[in-house]
Amino acid sequence: MSAMLDIVSVGMVTAVGLDAPSSCAAMRARLDGFQDTQFVGSSSEWIVGAPVSLPHNWIGEERMARMAAAAISESLAQVPGAWTQAVVILCLAEEDRRGRPYGEGLALLGRIAEIIKFEPRAGSQIVAYGRPSGHLALDLARRILASNQAPFVVIAGVDGYLTKAAVSHYLSAERLLTPDNPNGFIPGESAAAILCCKANNDALRLLGLGLTREQAPIYNAADLPMRADGMTDAYRLALDETKIDMNHLGYRISDLIGEQYWFKQSALASLRLLRGRHEFQDIWSPAESLGNIGAAVVPVMLGMAWMAARKGYAAGNPVLIEASSDAGICGAAVLASGAIR
Repeated sequence: MSAMLDIVSVGMVTAVGLDAPSSCAAMRARLDGFQDTQFVGSSSEWIVGAPVSLPHNWIGEERMARMAAAAISESLAQVPGAWTQAVVILCLAEEDRRGRPYGEGLALLGRIAEIIKFEPRAGSQIVAYGRPSGHLALDLARRILASNQAPFVVIAGVDGYLTKAAVSHYLSAERLLTPDNPNGFIPGESAAAILCCKANNDALRLLGLGLTREQAPIYNAADLPMRADGMTDAYRLALDETKIDMNHLGYRISDLIGEQYWFKQSALASLRLLRGRHEFQDIWSPAESLGNIGAAVVPVMLGMAWMAARKGYAAGNPVLIEASSDAGICGAAVLASGAIR
């Protein structure tokens, strides 16, 4: 289908900033929010994480709701009329993920709306597939906009791995970055929101979208070799919709959380599709500053691309944004601002 979706404003609450401009500036400067947490590793060392410094010591679901409310409020406040006309798509962690920092999704959405005194329009919904949830939300958003169900859609994501159950699980699975395990991720938390509308020629536009599933996900029970078939197909679907080739991409933003698997997946997908002469294609990742932020990552990456295009420091045009989950769901989206050179 035709994408016909523009991103017109963003909001963020991260470990390096409590709004989108400060968060994006910090990530551009390669600053990070890493610090010792209250959690102890197997060798009695403090686990390093990337917590958000909030003005109050909220915990659990209330903490997540406050973070998401601030990000959504920031995105809505920038566009007249959006506050009363927006459908909300809330991206959350997988329902069966260990240490999920909130309970039932609709209850969380209700609490967010209560905090900012916002009434989500009919059609607001939850997408709970972890890191690539934002890609599924983009597909839902463009369908909502194409059907004239609402003039605006907010895609918001909030997630965190800084809970006792999450740290315990991923530490026992040897997936956290520790002095004894270099092949791991740093647990983080964040919230982000993007406000979308129909294409209007003056914002960051979605050109193509690809959603697939990898048959050899990380730590798959059958121990199948990873060939990045899922991410390659996601790239291909997104690029086919844009009718451009891989070598015409400006740069990429990826949810490279730290484990080798994800770096290999991204590299293989690029190598299998990149043909002919091309300029250098940089690759950015919010995990360098924020650690693993789960379902918040796609809204954060979209916000990074929007801010870079708006302020003129993007590493090229268009940009491909990718994410994938432990279960093998792969998403890729191609976006551009203005005319593509």
